[in-house]
Amino acid sequence: MKKTSPKSEPPFNLPSKPLLIVLSGPSGAGKDAILSRLKKSGCPVEFITTVTTRPQRAREKNNVAYHFASMESFQRMIKNKELLEWANVYGNWYGVPKQPVRQALEEGRDIIVKIDIQGATTIKKILPQAVFIFLLPPSMEELAARLKDRHTESHFDLDLRMKTAEEEIKQLPLFDYVVVNKRDEIDLAVSAVEAIITAEKHRVIPREVSL
Repeated sequence: MKKTSPKSEPPFNLPSKPLLIVLSGPSGAGKDAILSRLKKSGCPVEFITTVTTRPQRAREKNNVAYHFASMESFQRMIKNKELLEWANVYGNWYGVPKQPVRQALEEGRDIIVKIDIQGATTIKKILPQAVFIFLLPPSMEELAARLKDRHTESHFDLDLRMKTAEEEIKQLPLFDYVVVNKRDEIDLAVSAVEAIITAEKHRVIPREVSL
Protein backbone atom coordinates (compact mmCIF):
# COMPACT_ATOMS: atom_id res chain seq x y z
CA MET A 1 0.00 0.00 0.00
CA LYS A 2 1.28 3.43 -0.93
CA LYS A 3 2.13 5.48 2.09
CA THR A 4 0.55 8.92 2.12
CA SER A 5 2.72 11.80 3.17
CA PRO A 6 1.58 14.03 5.99
CA LYS A 7 0.19 17.40 4.98
CA SER A 8 3.12 19.75 4.61
CA GLU A 9 3.24 23.17 6.25
CA PRO A 10 3.94 26.29 4.18
CA PRO A 11 7.71 26.59 3.67
CA PHE A 12 7.77 30.17 4.87
CA ASN A 13 6.19 31.97 7.76
CA LEU A 14 6.27 35.52 6.47
CA PRO A 15 5.69 38.17 9.14
CA SER A 16 2.66 40.43 8.91
CA LYS A 17 2.36 43.71 10.78
CA PRO A 18 -0.54 46.19 10.84
CA LEU A 19 -0.10 49.32 8.75
CA LEU A 20 -0.78 52.91 9.70
CA ILE A 21 -1.55 54.72 6.43
CA VAL A 22 -1.51 58.51 6.47
CA LEU A 23 -3.41 60.16 3.62
CA SER A 24 -2.63 63.86 3.32
CA GLY A 25 -2.62 66.65 0.78
CA PRO A 26 -3.76 70.22 0.18
CA SER A 27 -7.33 71.28 0.88
CA GLY A 28 -9.34 70.41 -2.24
CA ALA A 29 -7.14 67.51 -3.35
CA GLY A 30 -10.01 65.07 -2.78
CA LYS A 31 -9.05 63.25 0.42
CA ASP A 32 -12.66 62.82 1.58
CA ALA A 33 -13.73 61.53 -1.83
CA ILE A 34 -10.91 58.98 -1.87
CA LEU A 35 -11.81 57.72 1.60
CA SER A 36 -15.48 57.47 0.66
CA ARG A 37 -14.66 55.31 -2.38
CA LEU A 38 -12.30 53.13 -0.34
CA LYS A 39 -15.07 52.49 2.19
CA LYS A 40 -17.55 51.59 -0.54
CA SER A 41 -15.03 49.26 -2.19
CA GLY A 42 -14.70 47.26 1.03
CA CYS A 43 -11.01 48.04 1.42
CA PRO A 44 -9.96 46.04 4.52
CA VAL A 45 -8.65 48.95 6.58
CA GLU A 46 -10.03 50.72 9.63
CA PHE A 47 -10.91 54.36 9.03
CA ILE A 48 -9.99 56.65 11.92
CA THR A 49 -12.24 59.72 12.16
CA THR A 50 -10.57 63.06 12.91
CA VAL A 51 -11.79 65.36 15.68
CA THR A 52 -12.36 69.00 14.71
CA THR A 53 -13.70 72.26 16.08
CA ARG A 54 -14.71 73.30 12.56
CA PRO A 55 -18.43 74.04 12.15
CA GLN A 56 -20.39 71.14 10.68
CA ARG A 57 -21.27 71.69 7.01
CA ALA A 58 -24.50 70.76 5.31
CA ARG A 59 -24.73 67.04 4.50
CA GLU A 60 -21.91 66.21 6.90
CA LYS A 61 -22.77 63.64 9.55
CA ASN A 62 -21.22 63.86 12.99
CA ASN A 63 -18.88 60.96 13.79
CA VAL A 64 -18.73 60.09 10.08
CA ALA A 65 -17.05 62.98 8.27
CA TYR A 66 -15.52 64.19 11.53
CA HIS A 67 -16.06 64.03 15.25
CA PHE A 68 -17.28 67.61 15.71
CA ALA A 69 -16.28 68.99 19.11
CA SER A 70 -16.43 72.25 21.01
CA MET A 71 -13.24 74.18 21.68
CA GLU A 72 -13.54 73.27 25.36
CA SER A 73 -13.81 69.55 24.57
CA PHE A 74 -10.87 69.73 22.18
CA GLN A 75 -8.65 71.47 24.73
CA ARG A 76 -9.65 68.86 27.30
CA MET A 77 -8.54 66.10 24.91
CA ILE A 78 -5.17 67.80 24.50
CA LYS A 79 -4.77 68.17 28.26
CA ASN A 80 -5.65 64.49 28.82
CA LYS A 81 -3.23 63.41 26.04
CA GLU A 82 -6.04 61.79 24.07
CA LEU A 83 -4.80 63.03 20.69
CA LEU A 84 -2.01 61.54 18.61
CA GLU A 85 -1.44 64.91 16.95
CA TRP A 86 -3.30 68.18 16.57
CA ALA A 87 -2.96 71.41 14.59
CA ASN A 88 -4.72 74.66 13.85
CA VAL A 89 -5.70 74.74 10.19
CA TYR A 90 -7.38 77.84 8.74
CA GLY A 91 -8.51 78.92 12.20
CA ASN A 92 -9.97 75.57 13.28
CA TRP A 93 -8.42 72.76 15.30
CA TYR A 94 -8.04 69.21 13.99
CA GLY A 95 -6.66 66.16 15.78
CA VAL A 96 -6.34 62.38 15.51
CA PRO A 97 -7.74 60.46 18.52
CA LYS A 98 -5.04 58.24 20.00
CA GLN A 99 -7.07 55.40 21.55
CA PRO A 100 -8.68 53.94 18.38
CA VAL A 101 -5.30 54.04 16.63
CA ARG A 102 -3.56 52.23 19.51
CA GLN A 103 -6.34 49.64 19.82
CA ALA A 104 -6.39 48.83 16.10
CA LEU A 105 -2.60 48.42 15.98
CA GLU A 106 -2.62 46.18 19.06
CA GLU A 107 -5.33 44.01 17.47
CA GLY A 108 -3.41 43.76 14.19
CA ARG A 109 -5.76 45.83 12.03
CA ASP A 110 -4.55 48.16 9.27
CA ILE A 111 -5.56 51.81 9.73
CA ILE A 112 -5.91 54.84 7.48
CA VAL A 113 -6.11 58.41 8.75
CA LYS A 114 -6.82 61.57 6.78
CA ILE A 115 -4.92 64.59 8.05
CA ASP A 116 -3.51 67.90 6.86
CA ILE A 117 0.16 68.39 5.99
CA GLN A 118 0.99 69.78 9.46
CA GLY A 119 -0.44 66.68 11.09
CA ALA A 120 1.36 64.38 8.66
CA THR A 121 4.74 65.97 9.44
CA THR A 122 4.05 65.58 13.16
CA ILE A 123 3.19 61.88 12.81
CA LYS A 124 6.27 61.43 10.61
CA LYS A 125 8.39 62.48 13.59
CA ILE A 126 6.72 60.24 16.17
CA LEU A 127 5.75 57.27 13.96
CA PRO A 128 8.20 57.25 11.02
CA GLN A 129 7.27 53.67 10.10
CA ALA A 130 3.78 54.74 9.02
CA VAL A 131 2.98 54.82 5.29
CA PHE A 132 2.68 58.41 4.05
CA ILE A 133 0.65 59.13 0.88
CA PHE A 134 0.48 62.63 -0.60
CA LEU A 135 -2.67 63.29 -2.65
CA LEU A 136 -2.26 65.91 -5.38
CA PRO A 137 -4.55 67.57 -7.92
CA PRO A 138 -3.23 67.50 -11.50
CA SER A 139 -2.52 71.25 -11.42
CA MET A 140 -2.90 74.35 -9.27
CA GLU A 141 -5.55 75.59 -11.71
CA GLU A 142 -7.58 72.45 -11.12
CA LEU A 143 -7.17 72.87 -7.36
CA ALA A 144 -8.46 76.45 -7.53
CA ALA A 145 -11.48 75.30 -9.57
CA ARG A 146 -12.35 72.60 -7.04
CA LEU A 147 -12.15 75.02 -4.12
CA LYS A 148 -14.43 77.47 -5.94
CA ASP A 149 -16.92 74.70 -6.76
CA ARG A 150 -17.32 73.88 -3.05
CA HIS A 151 -18.84 77.32 -2.36
CA THR A 152 -17.68 77.10 1.26
CA GLU A 153 -14.90 79.71 1.29
CA SER A 154 -14.74 83.46 0.75
CA HIS A 155 -12.40 84.98 -1.83
CA PHE A 156 -9.94 85.70 0.96
CA ASP A 157 -10.10 82.09 2.17
CA LEU A 158 -9.61 80.79 -1.36
CA ASP A 159 -6.49 82.89 -1.82
CA LEU A 160 -5.18 81.73 1.56
CA ARG A 161 -5.77 78.06 0.73
CA MET A 162 -4.02 78.40 -2.63
CA LYS A 163 -0.99 80.07 -1.06
CA THR A 164 -0.94 77.44 1.69
CA ALA A 165 -1.17 74.64 -0.91
CA GLU A 166 1.90 75.99 -2.70
CA GLU A 167 3.87 75.76 0.55
CA GLU A 168 2.43 72.36 1.45
CA ILE A 169 3.50 70.84 -1.86
CA LYS A 170 7.09 71.65 -0.90
CA GLN A 171 6.74 68.99 1.83
CA LEU A 172 6.32 66.25 -0.77
CA PRO A 173 9.83 64.76 -0.16
CA LEU A 174 8.74 63.80 3.37
CA PHE A 175 6.18 61.34 1.94
CA ASP A 176 6.59 57.77 0.68
CA TYR A 177 4.13 57.94 -2.22
CA VAL A 178 2.31 60.50 -4.33
CA VAL A 179 -1.09 59.93 -5.99
CA VAL A 180 -2.51 62.39 -8.52
CA ASN A 181 -6.29 62.70 -8.30
CA LYS A 182 -7.55 63.89 -11.69
CA ARG A 183 -11.05 65.21 -12.28
CA ASP A 184 -13.45 62.42 -13.32
CA GLU A 185 -10.71 59.82 -12.78
CA ILE A 186 -11.07 59.25 -9.05
CA ASP A 187 -11.27 55.48 -9.53
CA LEU A 188 -7.68 55.53 -10.81
CA ALA A 189 -6.55 57.40 -7.70
CA VAL A 190 -8.41 54.96 -5.45
CA SER A 191 -6.81 52.03 -7.28
CA ALA A 192 -3.40 53.61 -6.77
CA VAL A 193 -3.98 53.90 -3.01
CA GLU A 194 -5.15 50.27 -2.88
CA ALA A 195 -2.05 49.21 -4.85
CA ILE A 196 0.19 51.01 -2.36
CA ILE A 197 -1.47 49.18 0.53
CA THR A 198 -1.08 45.84 -1.30
CA ALA A 199 2.60 46.52 -2.02
CA GLU A 200 3.25 47.45 1.60
CA LYS A 201 1.69 44.17 2.77
CA HIS A 202 4.22 42.32 0.60
CA ARG A 203 7.37 43.94 1.97
CA VAL A 204 10.12 41.44 2.85
CA ILE A 205 10.84 43.43 6.02
CA PRO A 206 7.49 44.81 7.16
CA ARG A 207 7.04 48.20 8.74
CA GLU A 208 6.45 47.98 12.46
CA VAL A 209 4.38 50.72 14.06
CA SER A 210 3.89 50.78 17.80
CA LEU A 211 2.13 53.39 19.89
